[in-house]
Amino acid sequence: MPDLIPLFLNLAGRDVVLVGAGRVAAGKLRQLLAAGARVRVVAPAVAPEIEQAGVEVARRRFEPADLDGAWLVVAAAAPDVNREVAAAAETRRVFVNAVDDPTNASAYLSGVVRRAGVTLAVSTSGEAPALTALLREALDALLPQDLAGWVVEARRQRKIWKRAGVPMEARKPRLLQALNGLYVSSRRNEGLKAQGSRLKQLPEPNESPEPVALKQGRVSLVGAGPGDPALLTRKAIAKLRAADLVLYDALIDDRILRYARKAQRFFVGKRAGRHALTQQAIHTVMIRAARRGRRVVRLKGGDPFVFGRGGEEMLALERAGVPFDVVPGVTSALAAPALAGIPVTHRGLSSAFVVVSGHHEEGFVASLGQLEPNSVTVVVMMGLARLAGLASALIHRGWRGTTPTAIVVSASLPAQQVWRGTLDELVADAVEMKTDGPGTIIVGDVVALAAGATAESERHYASNR
Repeated sequence: MPDLIPLFLNLAGRDVVLVGAGRVAAGKLRQLLAAGARVRVVAPAVAPEIEQAGVEVARRRFEPADLDGAWLVVAAAAPDVNREVAAAAETRRVFVNAVDDPTNASAYLSGVVRRAGVTLAVSTSGEAPALTALLREALDALLPQDLAGWVVEARRQRKIWKRAGVPMEARKPRLLQALNGLYVSSRRNEGLKAQGSRLKQLPEPNESPEPVALKQGRVSLVGAGPGDPALLTRKAIAKLRAADLVLYDALIDDRILRYARKAQRFFVGKRAGRHALTQQAIHTVMIRAARRGRRVVRLKGGDPFVFGRGGEEMLALERAGVPFDVVPGVTSALAAPALAGIPVTHRGLSSAFVVVSGHHEEGFVASLGQLEPNSVTVVVMMGLARLAGLASALIHRGWRGTTPTAIVVSASLPAQQVWRGTLDELVADAVEMKTDGPGTIIVGDVVALAAGATAESERHYASNR
């Protein structure tokens, strides 16, 4: 697809045709009416919400003549109808927005952020509307709290520049200086106060502006536990309810996110091996949002400091001088064995346990160090894709091939599965279970204790959720 030209259309008082009258069309109708457009709906069946909107409705199939005199058409019907609309629009030189149907579109609506007279729009050319929504949330999170003041000052300066004949290329640095002056004036007004002003100046003209906080923000590194919302701590729930912005990882249950009803929620995790944001970008978003006075929750599965990169984020916040706190979570390293009826320590069997990452076999072997084989319980996180290799590495280091082994997938969730066997069976690729969810591997003699207790343990947990 060629590059698109982004435009902002003034549809006030102009005719727009909406083809289709279902739930999706109703949402488009709200947008068009908010823009002041004169909307005419064409559809055989009409949703009650559209009937009550007070617009003209033609209860029939679309006809090409419906586009006569239209400035824009929105096609929110079935693909075959959208194709008819696109063909009719092409002959009349009318742009058509086909909802979730980019092949029949010549115009693409965008994710829009409107704040204090400023409109930002982002588009993926109709190919990835969910990504458009996520990017819109990210942009909204980065806008300064005092944007309205910036707009007023920019308008004032523009009048001055036009009178003085200031060329366009000279206006950007002058605007940055003018905005910086807003905060200089503020500091002068507050300079005699005992506590002083902590407002941060805008950068030099050749840098990007760093908005100034009007109130003190902070970041909370919050553990979401293994998955079940019932295993959230009370403090974690309180942080989510008070949050302005939640940056959440993959595998966070939607039911947990519902606690953050007032917050913008932005996915920053990794799926299918691809990161939504780099770790450095996550640091930047947290720091900027907190400096703008926002209460930020960095929500992680399990515990933030157990293979969650919480330590890296803590250090980044410390270096930036951003206040933060940590809310521990129930780590799957302990929850998964417990929910499968497996104690990680047991008198006479294992007096210690070690939690290691199975992400890379080399790191896995190095983490075990000089541990005596079969002397401790080994709990492996992120190792489902390398079961045979990890088991072979243990046997190579002297662990018995008959060592009891368990795999717990989707611990604490309704889809929880438990497999029990031995290291030899892992090497032989004898595991038969669905492994779509997050998994925890437990290796050690303590696994054998679960044989008679697991069913009762799982029943008891399920009955109390």
